[in-house]
Formats: sequence, C-alpha cells, structure tokens
Amino acid sequence: SSSSIPATTVREIRVAQRADGPAAVLAIGTANPPHCVPQGDYPDYYFRVTNSDRLTDLKPTFAKLCGMTGIGRRFFHHTDELLATHPDLSLDARLDVVATAAPELAASAAASAIAEWGRPAGDITHLVVSTNAGSHAPGTDVRLVSLLGLRHDVLRTVLQLNGCASGCAALRLAKDLAENNRGARVLVACVELTVTAFRALDEADSFDTLIPQGLFGDGAGAVIVGADPDVHERPLFEMVSASQYVIPDTEHMLTMQLGSGGIGGTIATGLPRLAAGIVERCLLDAFGNHLAVVGGVVEWNNLFWAVHPGSSAMLDHIVRALRLAPGKLAASRTVVREYGNMLGATVIFVLDEVRRQREDPEGEGAAADEDWGVMMGFGPGFTVETMLLHAAT
Repeated sequence: SSSSIPATTVREIRVAQRADGPAAVLAIGTANPPHCVPQGDYPDYYFRVTNSDRLTDLKPTFAKLCGMTGIGRRFFHHTDELLATHPDLSLDARLDVVATAAPELAASAAASAIAEWGRPAGDITHLVVSTNAGSHAPGTDVRLVSLLGLRHDVLRTVLQLNGCASGCAALRLAKDLAENNRGARVLVACVELTVTAFRALDEADSFDTLIPQGLFGDGAGAVIVGADPDVHERPLFEMVSASQYVIPDTEHMLTMQLGSGGIGGTIATGLPRLAAGIVERCLLDAFGNHLAVVGGVVEWNNLFWAVHPGSSAMLDHIVRALRLAPGKLAASRTVVREYGNMLGATVIFVLDEVRRQREDPEGEGAAADEDWGVMMGFGPGFTVETMLLHAAT
C-alpha cells in the first residue's frame, strides 16, 4: 500500500545522515600494566625467566639489540609470577591470559578517554577495537560493552593482526564512521599484550629472530572521535584526510603469523631503509595537493609529526628522508623511550604526547607553532598509513 512508501527520497535520507564537519579527536586515554622492566636489565631478565642462561653466545647479541632500540623501559602483563605458574606457557594458556587481560587494559585506557571527553559512556555509538594479541570470539569488543557500560546497540568493528599500522587504520575507520553518521561518537580502543609473542630462546636464534623480544611492550590506547562537537566537547585534532599504501614486492619485509608457538614473524633489518625510501612519495601522493609546495619541494618541517616509532633507527631514517629538524619527532622518541613499541597502540601514545608538547610552552617539542600535522603508521604489507591532521586548539 502507498502508506508504506517513505515520504523522503534516499538522497534526502542520506544528506540528513551525514555530519556537516570533519571528524575530530575529542579525547585520548592510555594505560599500561604495572610490571615494568628497564631495557638495560632486560637481557639478564629475559635469559633468567626463560631459563636460557646456557645459551651464552646469544646474550651479547641480544644485549646489543636491546641497546640499539632507543628504548628505556617496557611494560608487560606477564610477570615473573605468571611465567612461574605457567611453566610451559602453552598457546592455549597464553590466549586465555589475553582473553581476560586485554579487555581490562583496553577498558582502563577507554575510561581515561571517556573521563576527559566528559560525556557518558552511553553516548558512544560505535566501537572500533584493534589488537594483535587475542583470538577469542566473543572478544575484547563485546567484553568492553559490559566493562564500560556501553549501550547494547553500539556498532562494533574489530581489526585483527594489522600489526603496527592498526592504530592508524582504526582511526581512519573512526573518521569515516563519524563523518558518515550524524551525531556518531566513536570509541577506538587499541590493546596490545606481548605474552602471545613471548617465547624461550633457541640455539637457532639470531639477531633478526630476536628483534621482537627486544622491541615490543604492552599497552592500550583509546580515542574518542566525533564530528560537529557540541559546546562542552574540546576537539584536539581535526582528521582531514587519510590514505593507505601497500608497497609492491615487500610482503616478506614484515610478517606476523599465529602458529603453535604463539605470534611469530619476521622484521627485516632493511625495513627502516625501505620505509625511508618511500615515505616522501606516499606523503606527496596523499596530501601533496593540500600542502604548499615551494620550488617543487614540500617543507616538511612546517608540520607537526605523530609517527609510529617502530624503533629509533626507523625514526632516524625518516628524519633524514624528509629533511626534518632533529626535534620534529620528539613525541615519537619520548614514547619509544618510555614504553617501547606497543604495536598498534603506540601511535595513540604519540598523539597524546604531541598534544602534551603543544600544551607545554616550556617543553622540548616545538610542535605548538604548527597548525597542520601528519600521523603515520607502518605495518605488514609493507603498508604505510597516513592521516593529515589539523590542530583544533
């Protein structure tokens, strides 16, 4: 019957559904487990807790690796007690640990972001969870609904095994959700626990195979994203445009897989050089038409930077490739020093540090002068994720 035909057209419905302005970061929260190991102590600690002291030849190699990372300390959910009570640390046992611990750490970061945002958790319409750790369903996303008191019709999306690019990927998705759904408020939660990758040493280990043990740490980052902020909300960064590139013929450079021994993978030592070689091309393709080009060259120093710090070597290569002043990646260096590489969560810590440096006129970062900035992450593929940001404050 004619009474069932909507009085509006699809186009009119579509226009009404869409937000007017760009998505913005409205609040940021982070969390780490309490157990902290200084990086200088980590080789002795790691050889002790994995009962690997017999492999004396590997210790200098691992100590050298730990010293090259630019990391001062890392946080871990797996304590000596946990390792002692699970001596075999089977994959099942580790995944069970993650199933409980990951939602709790994510909830801690999310509660911090929600408190800063200042609105009730029930106002969150969308939830994007990213992790490289767990493999349970229902997983961290469903658990967060009850832990945070989210509404039961919150729209959930989970990103799994996106590696270190997953924080940027989750924020890219949140931008699209916020801009395409008027009034949407998206909670992004990235949580990483390295207990799934933690393993004992092996005679066959080398510098390359030990990189994950010397580099990765645990943490969670959460962000509230929304467009058209109300009078009580305080936008931090407008999310102007996002892009993703996969570099041809580089599938082997960075890999992750869940096997019987846990999460394993390869990190090629040539990765920082590869990333540096393509990063400017990716940025020009992504934002070239938005940026002032002088004499055919973009002055990248006129932007602020929130770069995923894979390692300090990666940051050094990027500084050279983009002709950046030494302090431009200060936020990334601070985060890698204080926390290590927390995979997808790391870029949220960096964004929080950029915000802190911009608010502190006495601070080391000169980020407060620039209105425009770039967020960047790297992951398996080899994938480069970029987002152009505009400081709203």
